[in-house]
Amino acid sequence: MSVRVLLPLAGLALAVALWAAGAALLADATPIAAHFAPLAAFRALGRLLLDPLMWEHIRISLGRGAVGLLVALALGVPAGILTGLSRRFAQATTPLFQFLRMISPLSWMPIAVMVLGVGDAPVYFLLAFAAVWPILLNTAAGVAQLDRHWLMLARSLSATRAETVFRVVLPGITAHVLSGVRLSIGLIWIILVPAEMLGVSAGLGYFILDARDRLAYPDLMAAILLIGALGFLLDHGARSLHDRWLHRR
Repeated sequence: MSVRVLLPLAGLALAVALWAAGAALLADATPIAAHFAPLAAFRALGRLLLDPLMWEHIRISLGRGAVGLLVALALGVPAGILTGLSRRFAQATTPLFQFLRMISPLSWMPIAVMVLGVGDAPVYFLLAFAAVWPILLNTAAGVAQLDRHWLMLARSLSATRAETVFRVVLPGITAHVLSGVRLSIGLIWIILVPAEMLGVSAGLGYFILDARDRLAYPDLMAAILLIGALGFLLDHGARSLHDRWLHRR
């Protein structure tokens, strides 16, 4: 094996060893800590991966994340383009955008439930609210870095605004949008678990609450490991898409 493979494996092995040592030390004073040890968690993870119900929880969580990301794209990309192209719009909205993005999405949870009720709607709102800001800001930064000669050329050729946006602006800022998408995926995956504790009956966040109520602590730890692994794969996929676009360009 190459060093590029051995070093990450060594880091993971060290983390598992420290995890096992910490659980063993805590088990002397708190016997329940033994249920959170690596061996129990990995056994539970192997069992859960063979359970079709667990895959249904995963599918539902991924679906909610995808909806939140699509809503964030639908809002963030147009707003980012308008911010980058219109100085007046940027001056009027930048303070508002900076104010809103500094509010934790989780602080909206009670209001989201009161307004939208329980179910998927408040989850979508929280995920989209968390994800829209990296997309909007990266899109605006991409527009600001566009070569203005291309915009002047499009104008000199009598291109309409729609043609300028779709044929000049969007191809020129795709890398920035993909960078924003990668950041947004990370935020969505962090917000998803607490958001799925808003009265829904399926999903990884719901499964963690259910495992806690059942006192199935190995299942709880297994779900945490699974969330981390899925988040790693999602980030890897977004990074690969970004790198592939840059390589193609």
